[in-house]
Amino acid sequence: MFENLSYETLQAYWWIIIAVLGGALVFLLFVQGGQTLLNKLSGNENEKLILLNLFGHKWETTFTTLVTFGGAFFASFPLFYSTSFGGAYWVWYIILFAFILQAVSYEFRSKMNNLLGKKTYEAFLFFNGFIAPFLLGVVVSTFFTGNYFSVSKERILRVGNNVDAIISRWESPWYGLEALWTTDHLIFLQNIALGLAVFFLARINALLYVKKMVNDKEILARTKKCLKINVILFLIFFLFWLFRLMFINGFAVDPHTAEVYLEKGKYLMNLIEVPLLGVLLLTGIILVLTGIYKAWFTADENAFWYSGAGTFITVFVLFLVAGFNNTAYYPSLYDLQSSLTIRNSSSSKFTLTVMAYVSLMIPIVIAYIAWVWKSLDRHKYTEEKIEKEEIKY
Repeated sequence: MFENLSYETLQAYWWIIIAVLGGALVFLLFVQGGQTLLNKLSGNENEKLILLNLFGHKWETTFTTLVTFGGAFFASFPLFYSTSFGGAYWVWYIILFAFILQAVSYEFRSKMNNLLGKKTYEAFLFFNGFIAPFLLGVVVSTFFTGNYFSVSKERILRVGNNVDAIISRWESPWYGLEALWTTDHLIFLQNIALGLAVFFLARINALLYVKKMVNDKEILARTKKCLKINVILFLIFFLFWLFRLMFINGFAVDPHTAEVYLEKGKYLMNLIEVPLLGVLLLTGIILVLTGIYKAWFTADENAFWYSGAGTFITVFVLFLVAGFNNTAYYPSLYDLQSSLTIRNSSSSKFTLTVMAYVSLMIPIVIAYIAWVWKSLDRHKYTEEKIEKEEIKY
């Protein structure tokens, strides 16, 4: 089946899988968003336990999706993996460290006589809850604004110098952190804006999940109060980022020569020239706004699923906009011709074909996750439910 597909089709297929995993990851960041709201939504230890167990039973899903996202990139687009994970490593180190702190916190917070105390572990959870969504948002923004690296496949032939015998090389001494304070103020604002937008969106989805799954009047009352400010801040940062994205210079690729060049309004043109992407992006945004509206003005407990589906679709489309329609998905600000595209950074046709068969297991994994999720969410979270839990966070 897959062996009959062209190389270009297989590359597109795997970029779609990357987009699916990226959308799922950002959706699941509601766990991180919830961790930053523990003190805002709880008035005592019992209420905090409700929230900790609500989000604690889902934290592994987010981390597993992040690892799968990285693994899929390694298998399908190894040049991106070596360039970003091997070059911008400080950003990825911080993200991974934040997830380690999260795992340690959920494991040891409720242990008797734990070394650091509950407050310290709660601070770790807040750190993970802010840093993970924020930096992942910044990383995604660099798919459109660019990074400082060079790529030369001829370097691999320089066997006399092991340092030079690498295909990609990061050309900034900050190794990824320059995305947070680049000298180009417009790029800086663009990256920071999406990072903050993802953070506040994670909090919004967390609040909607609390409304759906918690049966406690005090917590629900605080949830509605928190929703307003987070919605306003999310809209400010996301609309700023999205509006500028439509008009900034994009990194286009000549389909005949593979030359990378700057094109004004490239990402807007991608939405226009591939109308399905524009329709899906608008659908995703409308679903997020619908979820917010239902949570704010109605008693509909399914507002979380509207916003969650909208989050997934929006991020999914943004990945496609970054990589499809002759676009460089990982642009180089150091050397335009070093920019990565789905054509010049993918694995061999054989590898993509073999891994395509492996990808057929994804629906089975999704079905299992859905079954576990449904089992965990069968009953609303109350103090009585927490008392009966064998594992308490």
